[in-house]
Amino acid sequence: MINLPEKNLTTKELTDSLIEYPCDFPLKIFGKQQAGFAQAVLEVVTKHDPDFLAASMEMRASKTARYVSLTCTIRATSRVQLDATYQDLCDHPMVVMVL
Repeated sequence: MINLPEKNLTTKELTDSLIEYPCDFPLKIFGKQQAGFAQAVLEVVTKHDPDFLAASMEMRASKTARYVSLTCTIRATSRVQLDATYQDLCDHPMVVMVL
């Protein structure tokens, strides 16, 4: 077993990213097929990207139509914004998974 020294992350390291901001960033959100799912996702997404257009949301049902996936391409302006969007989506009770 190798013991590595604990590393304290600096603000610079937290903001470093392979993504160049601003950019269009697709989020794929999965949930059970239920009334209000798309609206709930839309509310979370527009909280973090007020310019997001609901009409641009893409929806696909699973083969059995038990689950649905929504693809929302947001305008990501920073890692902080992207992380907050992911966190709020993951915390939502109707969301099963976010990619």
